[in-house]
Amino acid sequence: MGSEGPSVVVVHVTGFKKFHGVSENPTETIVRNLKGFMQKKELPEGLILGSCNVLETAGEGALPQLLEFFQHAVSEKVNESLNGKQTILLHLGVNSGAMGFAIENQAVNEATFCCQDEKGWKPQVNRVPVVSSDGSISTVRETSLPVNEIVKALSNMGYDVMPSYDAGRFVCNFVYYHSLRFAEQNRMKSLFVHVPLFLSIDEETQMEFVASLLKVLASLN
Repeated sequence: MGSEGPSVVVVHVTGFKKFHGVSENPTETIVRNLKGFMQKKELPEGLILGSCNVLETAGEGALPQLLEFFQHAVSEKVNESLNGKQTILLHLGVNSGAMGFAIENQAVNEATFCCQDEKGWKPQVNRVPVVSSDGSISTVRETSLPVNEIVKALSNMGYDVMPSYDAGRFVCNFVYYHSLRFAEQNRMKSLFVHVPLFLSIDEETQMEFVASLLKVLASLN
């Protein structure tokens, strides 16, 4: 899609474990199987698949795990910086009510959980900011990746996918906000993608979707 920029992109991926109402999270399966799946398919030119981590579905209580993921991406970026590699933090989360895929444009500095996360945290009444030093809960951070371009490419491949401007106010938004903030501070890029349950779109198709998404991300360079 673009001819400028680094020639190689490194993508680090996260998914989530189970949470209230979702006993089997498809993103856990996708992320755990992704490296083996991509090895069989042969990685697209210009793509390095970095770490693939499954996070606890929690906010504040799981921050140490998320920060460890970020720091690993930074250490790899430093090691590879002379080779001009771009780093993307790709996060996958489930929308149990969805029938298709959604590429998220932004995250909001607000944590208002509809239920307890897996660490027992439920910010609701006080509408807690994700990052208090960022100020108002209305503060928005947007991805620097071309969401509409990505959606168009995936749609042309036959996937049911759309852009979204609302990642919710639960753990998905919480993680995305932190990731967008971290990416901006460390010259990386961040993207969050919502997938449906396997009951709506089967596992094989979802694995193919993520493989196609990685191919599109590599082609942006």
